[in-house]
Amino acid sequence: MLLYLLESKMRRYGLYRVATAVPRLYLGDASKNASQIAASIERAAEDRAALVLLPEMALTGYTLGDIFHQRRVLDMHNDALSRVLKKSEEFSIVVVLGVILFRNDRLFNCAAVLQRGSILGIVPKSYLPMRREFYEKRHFVAADEADFDTVELLGMSVPFGKDLLFCDGYDFSMGVELCEDLWSLSPPSEKLAAAGARLIVNPSASNELVGKADYRAELVRTQSARLVAAYAYCSSGIGESGTDTVFGGDAMIAEYGSLLCRNERFSFESTYESADIDMRKLGGLRLCEGNFADARSTPVRRISLEELPDPQSTKRYVDPHPFVPSDEKQKRSRCEEIVAIQSHALIRRMETAGAKKAVIGVSGGLDSTLALLAVHRAFEISGRDFSDILSVTMPGFGTTGRTYENAVALCEALCTDLREIPIDGVSRLQFEAIGHDSSSHDITYENVQARARTEILMNLANRENGIVIGTGDLSEIALGWSTYNGDHMSMYALNAGIPKTLIRYIVEYFAKDAKLSDILHDILETPVSPELLPHEEGRIVQKTEDIVGPYELHDFFLYHFLKYGAEPSKILYLAKIAFDGKYEADTIRHWLELFLKRFFTQQFKRSCMPDAPKVGTISLSPRADWRMPSDALFKEWLEDLRDDRQTPY
Repeated sequence: MLLYLLESKMRRYGLYRVATAVPRLYLGDASKNASQIAASIERAAEDRAALVLLPEMALTGYTLGDIFHQRRVLDMHNDALSRVLKKSEEFSIVVVLGVILFRNDRLFNCAAVLQRGSILGIVPKSYLPMRREFYEKRHFVAADEADFDTVELLGMSVPFGKDLLFCDGYDFSMGVELCEDLWSLSPPSEKLAAAGARLIVNPSASNELVGKADYRAELVRTQSARLVAAYAYCSSGIGESGTDTVFGGDAMIAEYGSLLCRNERFSFESTYESADIDMRKLGGLRLCEGNFADARSTPVRRISLEELPDPQSTKRYVDPHPFVPSDEKQKRSRCEEIVAIQSHALIRRMETAGAKKAVIGVSGGLDSTLALLAVHRAFEISGRDFSDILSVTMPGFGTTGRTYENAVALCEALCTDLREIPIDGVSRLQFEAIGHDSSSHDITYENVQARARTEILMNLANRENGIVIGTGDLSEIALGWSTYNGDHMSMYALNAGIPKTLIRYIVEYFAKDAKLSDILHDILETPVSPELLPHEEGRIVQKTEDIVGPYELHDFFLYHFLKYGAEPSKILYLAKIAFDGKYEADTIRHWLELFLKRFFTQQFKRSCMPDAPKVGTISLSPRADWRMPSDALFKEWLEDLRDDRQTPY
């Protein structure tokens, strides 16, 4: 289900609905076209869209050829534009459509931006195609041929030029380019984006050829990625002349490399598509992109928009598991790539350290399972003997038979050198040394065990000329869910770039191996636990997600907090959409508050974490991606969450 009714309006969180409309075209009949365009505007207004984009030369059609030189074309065009302008008075929606403009005895192929009965700006086309079936320079001149920056049109003095930026004073900022501009070596959208445009719209007239639609969509998609922007594209359709070319009416909207929606080409009826663009997310991404900050910005003229429509609901899909590929076809390649990064990184580190063996604590849990699988792959690739993998099980007071047996079975199936070193005796000595009552199952009781395990692994690695493999994952690092100088420390943190939800996904992928299937499936079904508290008749009593909350929520929080710099109130808004029907709003809010508190207060652990291979776009390494003082306060972030107040960029 993609439509959700929520208590907050979309604009508060930088979300704007953008629409494309391809009306049925009547070539050379501007009056009928104006009626079709008016109907498209009404439909977009009912949809509460902030903007509706129509094709190039939407009032006349693109394929009139030398008829463009007839004065009657200009007269009927301007009459039709006046009708569309009159229609726009009824709504606050922004209308962008292709128009023609006659000035200084020249014709310009342009886009007009309308709102509330006013023409806010006219943007001329920069690049006119003059090849094969295209001969625009026969009729029109390019933007650079204009020696004026305002025009008089329908009794209005209107800004004119390719340097116009349309903004609402919040998160909405739009630039315009036309058709061929996108296909050029240096599209105008590059300069517009550098100047602050988060949305590029393109009224177009692109004909259909075999394979061209795929290439066109890839152009739109990749340009949105390059510009860290949204890109709306709308091309003329059936009704254009089919004398030598055919037009399919292709329309689509992309955001940061993802195609959000696309219409069906070759429709004999008008088409309409809309998508909700996250403008604030794009702003957050740009803050983090160094190459964007380095882009040279050229002067622009900013045109103020009136207040835009603001839907009470969003049709935007919000992925509850943003770290995990949604496309099953990507599963094999993604899992293989992640393990390849891990294994090759480990090979390099062992070569540098001159280490003969890899030492890894295996608990029968998800994290140590993936780490062991990656180590095994590294040894397989490098031709090392699997017996040089020292897999160590260290049963303690809370170790259950289930996890112990799974750990042993996995190590044996992978032909590693399995060592068993119980920690209960060492832990009791520590309790006695510091005067701790072993019947008091507090944080000291737990951390003594965690540090005992790490000390054993470190000492064993020294004795065997090995390197200790860290198994803690990105989710635990974000929450600080580790014992300082215990499982917090290793010689190479193999899982540190992988969140818990993705680890589960990768282990599930490896479970297709018949030799490992039963073992891995049981590990997947075992509750996540450090097993540091005594079990009850073989049952795990210490379940991590009961203490810190569901990892799927924390991974969602982490993703939006780090990747987009989203404020807590927006993260809450998105989480309520993503997890609708699974978690109550108060439950999400509770765990989000805990996430914020732990993320801020546990930075000191991240500041001295061991080296670790970066796997995805999000990392918490203090040497690479994330720099944060250990003393930063979380008060303001909690206040944003509790007050649900707006904090736009």
